[in-house]
Amino acid sequence: MKSVSYKLVEFFIIFVVLPVSFAINYPIWIKGTIGLVGFIYIIVVLLRIEKNKFKIAPNLNWKAFWKRTFLHLLIIAAITTTYVWFTDKSQLFNVMLSNSKLWLFILFFYSLFSVYPQELIYRTFFFQRYESLFKNQWVFIIVNAALFSLAHIFFRNTLVMFLTFIGGILFALTYKTTKSTLLVSIEHAIYGCWLFTVGMGNMLGFPS
Repeated sequence: MKSVSYKLVEFFIIFVVLPVSFAINYPIWIKGTIGLVGFIYIIVVLLRIEKNKFKIAPNLNWKAFWKRTFLHLLIIAAITTTYVWFTDKSQLFNVMLSNSKLWLFILFFYSLFSVYPQELIYRTFFFQRYESLFKNQWVFIIVNAALFSLAHIFFRNTLVMFLTFIGGILFALTYKTTKSTLLVSIEHAIYGCWLFTVGMGNMLGFPS
């Protein structure tokens, strides 16, 4: 299961065929079943093939992580607040102000049940499984970000694809530096929760 040919086929099915298929109209329960089977496969590979222990590293540089993440968040906040202000001012912080319980529920549910699985798949699994196949690290990071963007193709929204590509680069760089699923999940959750909070939730499939 560690042969290059097997990994390439696995890579193509998981990160190209499946995301593209989810953009096609067919019963949601079939999509859910396929997604669940794929996720179970990834967990099994991480545990049995890649020998992942799912433990928090004791030497994480939290100070550097928070400094970098906060700086990026300031930039993201400035750009997205301006965007919502000029495109649809009525949505600016709308859910947080009008329905705080829904806002808190979405932040919790999204962070735990959406972000963490995404990072297991697109960072932990992707890096441990395929990094050795790429000689150029920047090519590897860009491919990772492009495929992360492709995973959101079912939204059929160019802006979503662009945002997730930029996010994918940031998350790939964080994982490349820290090798921590926890840190990259926290970063992903912070940026994603901000987009929902600022008023871009509808675009990303959040209820409002």
